[in-house]
Amino acid sequence: MSPVEPALVPAPRTVEEAALGGFPLTPDTPLWAGPGTGTTERWLRSALGPALGLRFPPGTEDTRDGLRLRLDDTLAPEAYRLAVLPGRGVEIAGGGPAGVFWGAQTLRQLLGPDAFRKAPVRPGATRTVPHRIVEDEPRFRWRGLMLDVARHFMPKEGVLRYLDLMAAHKLNVLHFHLTDDQGWRIEIERYPRLTETGSWRARTKLGHRASPLWNDTPHGGHYTQDDIREIVAYAAERHIAVVPEIDVPGHSQAAIAAYPELGNTDVVDTSSLTVWDTWGINPNVLAPTDTTLCFYEGVLEEVLELFPADATGPSAFASSPPSSPSPSFSSFVHIGGDECPKDQWRASDVAQKRIADLGLADEDALQSWFIGHFAGWLAERGRRLIGWDEILQGGLAPGAAVSSWRGYAGGVAAARAGHDVVMCPEQHVYLDHRQDAGPEEPVPIGYVRTLEDVYRFEPVPAELTPEDAGRVLGTQANAWSEVTENQARVDYQVFPRLAALAEVAWSALPAPAERDFAGFERRMAAHYRRLDALGVAYRPPAGPLPWQRRPGVLGRPIDGAPPQR
Repeated sequence: MSPVEPALVPAPRTVEEAALGGFPLTPDTPLWAGPGTGTTERWLRSALGPALGLRFPPGTEDTRDGLRLRLDDTLAPEAYRLAVLPGRGVEIAGGGPAGVFWGAQTLRQLLGPDAFRKAPVRPGATRTVPHRIVEDEPRFRWRGLMLDVARHFMPKEGVLRYLDLMAAHKLNVLHFHLTDDQGWRIEIERYPRLTETGSWRARTKLGHRASPLWNDTPHGGHYTQDDIREIVAYAAERHIAVVPEIDVPGHSQAAIAAYPELGNTDVVDTSSLTVWDTWGINPNVLAPTDTTLCFYEGVLEEVLELFPADATGPSAFASSPPSSPSPSFSSFVHIGGDECPKDQWRASDVAQKRIADLGLADEDALQSWFIGHFAGWLAERGRRLIGWDEILQGGLAPGAAVSSWRGYAGGVAAARAGHDVVMCPEQHVYLDHRQDAGPEEPVPIGYVRTLEDVYRFEPVPAELTPEDAGRVLGTQANAWSEVTENQARVDYQVFPRLAALAEVAWSALPAPAERDFAGFERRMAAHYRRLDALGVAYRPPAGPLPWQRRPGVLGRPIDGAPPQR
């Protein structure tokens, strides 16, 4: 790294010291925003301005004592050039609106941790931006975080907060896990019982499913359709696409509890089912009937209205090389497709008749047919299906994409078969997994994944050819919420590791063994102060604070190093 490089996270491609000193920002520093930069202008006025007491009076394109925003079509869509030069003020140029916005996030970091607060702590202070030229662009187009709000509901304000945290780390995809056995979190007007019944459970398992402990307080909640519209609009202002997940055909007991006809009624008394109160793989799956298909088509019709595809950007329907315009990932809909036990289908005369009528080989092929139905249904509406890597079983429709979670193998197989891939292997980037082997970690789940482990994660498997590697859209971290029951617990599991994942997704890093983790730690020392200003209850480098521990709550630790494939 350059000796003048500031403590930026994620690390930019190049930083050049332009001159000694810097440019002072005062309450009267003007702001000029060129065509196409409105989202960044609004963010500067609503976030950075209040934090530092900057009024940003209107400037002009020729302003040399202020801040200028403009588009530059010689840059890639998400690339930016932040120039702070003597006598020229501050200029952020981006290849597209997103590029300008990411440049503004870098400017914020250059201004120190006070820039991450809600109001000035040093009113009237002059803020100096060092004379620098920062040129930067992301390595991957998909840089994501999955929030599981189905197991433990996250109120709308918490989701908006996480969108701000994502933007601060230049992440651009929120994978929104809205439905599961333990709760249905999105209002569907034509099926009101999905939230009236399906969004609440009577009690909740504390810790891993082997734990004897329970919280007997009913748990639940859901987002109204206006809440969803607000979340999507708030994300769009921050150049973040929201990809909803509606789980089928497994992980569906909450829906079956609300509408028993969706389940395998000839095998189990579905009218007796309730929203599930524990964790694991649930045997109650959707019936492969026309009734079920029609029901979920109705669900998805409302989902598509609430999560509109970006009509102004290029389509995400076909793979595109890194040099081409970045696709809009808002055209994706995630349908789950994982962990679907087939026992009920094997015992169901209805399911077996469907297999025979379709001429299918077995129950795995029946699931492939089920997924394929919705892949085609979405494609007819200009949308694109993405699912967990189990959807590869039995073949996958052209245009569908895969979230590779069980390791690298699913992503490798998908890329080789011509499908786009998001790499999120549980052994590496599941943030519910424990961060240390010590006994003080709260509810220890899975393998130990330290900050350094996440920093050395490589999303592109070495065995892929350059052509197949080009189908790796990017990567995301997954924050499952079985053991994260509130904001402080989510923060502890997600941070600081999400900062490491953000750098993996954004920065042009060397091979994992050659990465400068010591340098990243030095930059994180400054970044922790930013997280403090944002009120993030991260895991401290020295280990959990006393109030972050959960003594006596059983987890599910797995010893040893995780498999690499």
